Amino acid sequence: MPALRDLVAEELRTPVDPRVSAMAEAIAAKHAPASRAVLFYGSCLRQQQLEGLMLDFYLIVSDYRSAYPKRWLATANRLIPPNVFYFEHDGLVAKYAVLSEADFARECGANAFTVSTAARFAQPARLVWIADAQAGSRVLDAVGSAAPTLLKWTLPVAGDESPEGLWKRAFALTFAAELRAERLDRSYSIVDADPPRYDQFGLRALQAIAESRGEVPEGEVPLSKSEARAARWWKKMQRRGKWYSVARLAKASFTFAGGVDYIAWKINRHAGTDIQIKPWQRRWPLLAAVSLLPRLLRSGAVR
Repeated sequence: MPALRDLVAEELRTPVDPRVSAMAEAIAAKHAPASRAVLFYGSCLRQQQLEGLMLDFYLIVSDYRSAYPKRWLATANRLIPPNVFYFEHDGLVAKYAVLSEADFARECGANAFTVSTAARFAQPARLVWIADAQAGSRVLDAVGSAAPTLLKWTLPVAGDESPEGLWKRAFALTFAAELRAERLDRSYSIVDADPPRYDQFGLRALQAIAESRGEVPEGEVPLSKSEARAARWWKKMQRRGKWYSVARLAKASFTFAGGVDYIAWKINRHAGTDIQIKPWQRRWPLLAAVSLLPRLLRSGAVR
């Protein structure tokens, strides 16, 4: 069986719709010369029909100051990464998040501030644009660390589970670290969409964890944290992640065109609610986001 890095490299270079590549190139051009790589991820990876969907991208940049004409955007990206923007190109629409190479590598690794990025890139992604070979290698290193990082965090609280069960436990834990409108079983459907992929990546990730500890990669992987300590760590990360989601939501109301309408659309779609945005909420998006949040939490539309 190929090593994890080879599996990640093969998955990243899987061909995509030419319109996706064209949109990625246009996103990179918008932030040149800081643009280093563009990753395509999310549910649209599995879709043939892209019209009417919102595509998801990550733009990796060399540094934030060079990526923006306005200094406040660079400051916002540095203090509460990532910035998220709306984008249209050739009849398709997308949102893209911006992270520096350094922040992307950190957030996919053991020293991440939140668990979200590692969880996102432990899932399938495509590398659809790079500035040069060095940029591609750095992205491969970062994405290659995401799955071992996520499963290493999860092992102490997972019990004796198969790779499939371990993945499902990992995504359930990370979903609880964000404000999400999806049903609680949505984390399981990620794995159920492609069990062979997660089985293969899980086995290779567990091998990578064992090898990093200098241990034989067969049998049970010893745990570095007690179950009680790990459970406390997850609770801390889940509290941090939810507050961080609030901060990102408030920031996105300024950086994301139509951000309040998009937030309402996504919640309505996933939670079956019927949120209607009023004119004053479009004029004052930050107040709108703050005013909506308590009601959504009470109703269970977001968790």
